[in-house]
Amino acid sequence: MQARELGRAFGLAVAERTVRNRFPDHMISTLEAEAILLAGFARSGPRPSLGARPRPDFFIEAWRPGEPSRIFAVTVNGNHQKANKRTAKADRSAFKQLARGSERAEHFHLAEWNTTPCLLMSTELLALGGITVNALQAPGEAVLPASSVIGRGGADAVLSERNLVYAGAVKVPADGRKGRTRDGFLIPRKELGWFGQLLARTGAASQLAFAGAGTEIAQYLTGKQGHKHYEQQTFAGTSSVRDARHTIGATVYVGTDQVFRLNRVRVEAFSGIAEELYDLLLKGQVEAYRARAYALRDTYPISTTAPLWGPVSFGVDGTVMALRILPKQREDEKP
Repeated sequence: MQARELGRAFGLAVAERTVRNRFPDHMISTLEAEAILLAGFARSGPRPSLGARPRPDFFIEAWRPGEPSRIFAVTVNGNHQKANKRTAKADRSAFKQLARGSERAEHFHLAEWNTTPCLLMSTELLALGGITVNALQAPGEAVLPASSVIGRGGADAVLSERNLVYAGAVKVPADGRKGRTRDGFLIPRKELGWFGQLLARTGAASQLAFAGAGTEIAQYLTGKQGHKHYEQQTFAGTSSVRDARHTIGATVYVGTDQVFRLNRVRVEAFSGIAEELYDLLLKGQVEAYRARAYALRDTYPISTTAPLWGPVSFGVDGTVMALRILPKQREDEKP
């Protein structure tokens, strides 16, 4: 569990920081690759899936309103092999994970073969120097065209699904010989605009889900991505529900909270998004949301705590996650 959750989280944090440092004047969106690829490559059936095809774990988009955006394919792994000076077992685990990550990332291509940049991460939780993220990058120039603010080319337009070719879709050139083809998730050049819309709308759904929204998420997803699932009403106690509102600093955040018990201590976890941005997403105004989120990116706190809360993580995209210890319950208050 540590390797699967913490190892992947540390690796993804390094990947996000790498892209943010490279494009400091852009917003960064991280999206699960499977949720994206389902809209164009899902197998038919009662429950659409991508099968066991190798694929990246995440896509990172660096974007600014009205401008082309940059895309990175990302793989993340973690291991808890105990490293010491007399064995290379932990090193071998990291090498193997990076090799498997390369295989997964190289099955995704934008427009043509070998032009999509990749970030491959392997986290050693028990490395000699402490938690260590081993990283590899493959250079590339994957650019999506700027979206149209209005009309069918904009992120506000309802997205249609595609049935893109996977088998033999990628043409691999060969010097002096006839080129060959290989299987892979190829987004044809003519579909780059559609892919940009897909990223923006799935990102909007992700932000709403983070804040505990329910049926409002369905408007952004295609059938293969789970549109019907989110059309159903959810209830507190069975899933996250947007039922919390907190003012932290100068910003009003709306979202969902959960209470956990950690060694008999009751801890509240709140995840939400700035109310102004949340309202735009509820109305289906993705382009306006992106423009406003970009304009507000430098107005949120950068501290790691807040009054009445414990640890707090503020995102430049208007999101927040906050923790605090709840008062102990009296015996007569316990259910």
